[in-house]
Amino acid sequence: MQRISQKIVVMGLGYIGLPTASMLATKGHQVLGVDVNQKAVDTINSGRIHIIEPDLDILVRSAVNSGNLKASTEPEEGDTFIIAVPTPFMEVDGNPKAPDLSYVKAATRAIVPYLRPGNLVILESTSPVGTTELIHRIIVQTRPELDGQIHAAHCPERVLPGHILRELVDNDRIIGGLNKAASAKASELYKSFCNGAILLTDSKTAELSKLVENSFRDVNIAFANELSVICDHLDINVWETISLANRHPRVNILQPGPGVGGHCIAVDPWFIVSSAPDQARLIRTARQVNDAKPHWVIDKVKAKAARFKEPVIGCLGITFKANIDDMRESPALDIVRELQRDQVGKLLVCDPNVSIDKVDFPLTPLKQLLKEADILLLLVDHAEFKDIALDTLRDKVVIDTRGVLR
Repeated sequence: MQRISQKIVVMGLGYIGLPTASMLATKGHQVLGVDVNQKAVDTINSGRIHIIEPDLDILVRSAVNSGNLKASTEPEEGDTFIIAVPTPFMEVDGNPKAPDLSYVKAATRAIVPYLRPGNLVILESTSPVGTTELIHRIIVQTRPELDGQIHAAHCPERVLPGHILRELVDNDRIIGGLNKAASAKASELYKSFCNGAILLTDSKTAELSKLVENSFRDVNIAFANELSVICDHLDINVWETISLANRHPRVNILQPGPGVGGHCIAVDPWFIVSSAPDQARLIRTARQVNDAKPHWVIDKVKAKAARFKEPVIGCLGITFKANIDDMRESPALDIVRELQRDQVGKLLVCDPNVSIDKVDFPLTPLKQLLKEADILLLLVDHAEFKDIALDTLRDKVVIDTRGVLR
């Protein structure tokens, strides 16, 4: 059955919104991407991209050249509106940390004047339970005549940076409508580009399911990070320990690191904690374990630096994971900034995936860093760092938070 092309407005052209908008455009839909960043809008309209993601440049160029994708700072009327804006948390005294829904609310208010009866509004942003209902409430409070005339659903993104385009198509998608009609309308849209299964539920269950996915990983990583601290105390290799334990057929421990970053795993568990603070004890503790890990790394660096009169510390990586340019909630970046603030020594920072205009401190080529550093602090397991010759490390103090330089 041939599917009908829609006019789709995508609010937010970041790591989720831009790939989604481009994918929909290449499937024949007329797509308007909306972002508050004029530079990003101009870049996209020229067929280029403002973020780094494998093959996204090809997809965007194809979508723009076809005439199906345009970018703007203002929305227009359409058939479907997709909200894909950030949902960070607000720093507050004590716990839980509170979700910041200001971007979601602003995007909703921006589209309200353009909504028509029968429109579908989809929230893709990872959000606390009840946010889809909140969006619908904002719409009908502003325009009461649309009550019962607008469909709203939550379809959380489930993609991995570095593999977004493949997973956008192949991963199963959860769709939770405020009613069955909304779920059905959203399902038809996602079937136009998704090969994975379309799983229908209600909006609250869809919202919690996404939070649970990332909280599961956060708890597992917290276990690995706590193991790394225990192993360091006992002078045992944590990576060998985990590798041996994982040979058990029902054990799958993730890898430790300098903390947890990114727009999902470091943030989403707090949304559950904020919704059920007395019940989410394990989830809260896992967050605290992972949030404490960067400080543990910093203490290790300071202890090693104290051995030198004028230590030169080479920091390898500032993104939140390997082989991408995304620094959102990056523990590596937090560690570098705190070492700078505390003036622990002369800092040299290298990250082959980050352009100099993205940071407010100089970046050093890897070859120069390896030559000058007394202490090597490996924070991100970029491919380039895995190729470092071990004989270049012979006279250096190495603090490897990723188990790469073994």
